[in-house]
Amino acid sequence: MKVMRYQDGFWPNLLALGYILTGYFTGWWLLMVGQSMWYPLGVVLLAHSMIFAAYMIHECAHNTIFANNKWNANLGRVLMWFTGACYGTYEEIRHKHFRHHVDKADVVAFDYRPRLAQYPRLVKVMKALEWCYIPAIEIMMHVLVIILPFTLANRRHKRALVIRVLLTRGTVFAIIFSYQPAAMMFYAVAYMLFLTIMRYMDVHQHTYEIFETLDQPRGDEGKHFDHEYEVRNTFSNMISMRHPWLNLLVLNFGYHNAHHEKPTMPWYKLPTLHHELFACDTRQMFPFVNLIKSYHQYRVPRMLNADEGDLADLEKGRRFIGVDGVSFLTAH
Repeated sequence: MKVMRYQDGFWPNLLALGYILTGYFTGWWLLMVGQSMWYPLGVVLLAHSMIFAAYMIHECAHNTIFANNKWNANLGRVLMWFTGACYGTYEEIRHKHFRHHVDKADVVAFDYRPRLAQYPRLVKVMKALEWCYIPAIEIMMHVLVIILPFTLANRRHKRALVIRVLLTRGTVFAIIFSYQPAAMMFYAVAYMLFLTIMRYMDVHQHTYEIFETLDQPRGDEGKHFDHEYEVRNTFSNMISMRHPWLNLLVLNFGYHNAHHEKPTMPWYKLPTLHHELFACDTRQMFPFVNLIKSYHQYRVPRMLNADEGDLADLEKGRRFIGVDGVSFLTAH
């Protein structure tokens, strides 16, 4: 019986999954021992193992790991517990991400921007937090996964799941807090670091339009966006073009043009595909240093920014504001 979808996928995926398990539980152990010298390492291991888990969920959604799609789905559901995305469902995450690929747009259930703008005081607080590099928008989007089933009629069926997960995670966290309060504080730091890096990778990969059609059957809104539009409005944000091994820190997610050209290509083959497709064509490649500067410069304006397709010259990322709230981990 064929287990892996790709014959050469056993060891790369085993190593990635092994790192997730080792990094996550070692990180927690380092936070639990109560020695301040180990807290930074524990935070880094926890955050990085969650990053790997998130991108392996992405691989599961594209069915690139196992030959049996049910195994991909089951692994994705398990990994959602590592990332804190378990208040939603794997099917919702996969549906949102596939609409992103098919419609060539950022497809959401609702655009938070006009709604948030109606509360000026809250906007001020959120802007202050974002100025301090606290990923307030991402935190809000994850919290909404918990809240919306209790406020929207079309999501009432998700209440039982949210309650079960809240009780489970709440009990575990309460036990940890009673034993080592500092561990919970540093877990919060690790989670914010995780959200920040995930967002950094997301905000500069597209200049797509935002469609509020996630909870509706697919219509004609995205059908006029052809492959050329997709290429023009998709960007690769590798950590390093000179040292490709550094891109493994985010499971090669920065090879985004290659991923959109062939979404079923597994993460460990993306560098080769990128070289085959683009070679010396760097028009859609933005240098890491430029994006770090723009991420810093526009961290507050980005909060309410919504990119439109075919923007003018972005100066290799220097003038790229980007867009918040498009994580594949939050299906709304």
